Amino acid sequence: MTEIRHIVFDIGKVLIHYDPNLPFSRIIPDAEERAEFFAKVCTHDWNLEQDRGRSWHDAEALLIEQFPDKETHIRAFRKYWAEMVPYAYEDSVAIMTGLIDAGRDVTMLTNFAADTFSEARKMYPFLNLPRGVTVSGEIGLIKPDVAIYERHAKDFGLSPAHSVFIDDSLANVEGARAAGWQAVHFTGAEKLKADLGALGVTA
Repeated sequence: MTEIRHIVFDIGKVLIHYDPNLPFSRIIPDAEERAEFFAKVCTHDWNLEQDRGRSWHDAEALLIEQFPDKETHIRAFRKYWAEMVPYAYEDSVAIMTGLIDAGRDVTMLTNFAADTFSEARKMYPFLNLPRGVTVSGEIGLIKPDVAIYERHAKDFGLSPAHSVFIDDSLANVEGARAAGWQAVHFTGAEKLKADLGALGVTA
């Protein structure tokens, strides 16, 4: 079994909860109308471009031009972003901090807009504990592009074969594997503990 020397965590839905419905259940109370808004206006693909580095100003302007009657709701996405990340997964955070305390090399690799990540670091100080982080919005690359894993490995001096990546998205897990990393699909803290243990990683 290849020795794991580097452990790399995703953040959203691994260390902190993320759900845009939280503020929007108040902003657009009707569930069908809200689902349509996320399907046609503030879509996943639209939001992903902010993770790639597009400014919120440009992102909002693009949608407001297409959907002028939805301007208030469009602007609400960024305005109430903090409500979308209301709590940390304490059991997952405990695994990460335990690994750091045990002297393991821990970094993070995340699809995140640069400005909202700065907010997240203030909300959740444990995000400052790992050796470092690659934030997609700061470098213009996003998971699951192989290039972002290669960039992270280069920037932090990781040996891909000796690195394990933890992500809730199977596509991102496969992206890491395509870059020559080992990777585990996160579905909960207990399974993560077991998956890491199977790779010889214990805190």
